[in-house]
Amino acid sequence: MAKAQESRRKERLDRGVKVRSDGVYAVASWREMAFLLGPRLLLIVGLLVMPLVLMPSPYWQKVLTIICIYSLLAIGFDFLAHYVGLVSLGGALYIGVGAYISALLNTEMGLPIWATIPLATVLGGGVCTVLLWPCLPLRGVYFAIVSLMFPLLAARLIEAFDVFGGTDGIMGLDGFPNRWSEMYVLIICLLLVLFALRRLVNEDVGLVFRGVKDNDQAVKASGIDITTYKALGVFIASSLGCLGGASLAHIYMWAGISQFALDFSIIPIAATVVGGGGTLAGPVIGCLILVPISELLRDFGTLRVAVYALILMGFIVFKSEGLMSYGSRKYNQFEHWVEI
Repeated sequence: MAKAQESRRKERLDRGVKVRSDGVYAVASWREMAFLLGPRLLLIVGLLVMPLVLMPSPYWQKVLTIICIYSLLAIGFDFLAHYVGLVSLGGALYIGVGAYISALLNTEMGLPIWATIPLATVLGGGVCTVLLWPCLPLRGVYFAIVSLMFPLLAARLIEAFDVFGGTDGIMGLDGFPNRWSEMYVLIICLLLVLFALRRLVNEDVGLVFRGVKDNDQAVKASGIDITTYKALGVFIASSLGCLGGASLAHIYMWAGISQFALDFSIIPIAATVVGGGGTLAGPVIGCLILVPISELLRDFGTLRVAVYALILMGFIVFKSEGLMSYGSRKYNQFEHWVEI
């Protein structure tokens, strides 16, 4: 028994992969492929199977679509904050702009839902970028405060001038053909966004984004227009929010000033704190936790805000890195016995 143990030693599961390549993996066995793909497949398969698990409850299927919308917002917030260096509290602006553009395209121009959502995503991203363009030189809390003012201003202007349906909003939008298309369109969009952004941040443009975040003056001294890259980052993040807003308008078949509510600015931040900033997938995990909790506490009224505050305080004090970063670190520390 002692001899058998002397001929073996413990080795971390990721050691064989990382020793050959870091970032671009060179796998040599099915075990290493399973090690790399396991967590990714868990998230992908889990999201794809979840509608089937929730099939007996249409209410929770609707909650799943809301989770996807908040996840798009949270991914955009995470991307802007941790890769571009802009902390945006304007998630409600993105949702509202996307919802109103999609509603106008559907009711005034008669475009079908499969055209209004992509158009509202691109056009809404452009509108939000133009609105925030003068604020791009700002950083930190200054950009955050200004971005928070835009959804409040938009809601009050619509109410005061009674445009776009005023306080009644725009009604009579086309809905999704059925709840299955409603769920799977959003789930597939969410997975595609995760894949695309993960590839983007690992490309050269992602390196420039991180340079703008860490030291924008050094990037500027290299002859790169930092305003253009900040605007591109805002366009990407706001387009994700507008995609969620356009989908939300067609889910409820209505667009109104309540879609500028500050919940769309606050919950994505909370989800990023819980899930782990800078991971892109972490905010999705945060939304999968916080949104159902919010629904379960709905009967408690404003008391759920206190529960949210306690959850955030707990994560900030005891697990400030977030669940995704913590879980990833622990996963990479797993060991197994190998022959010497």
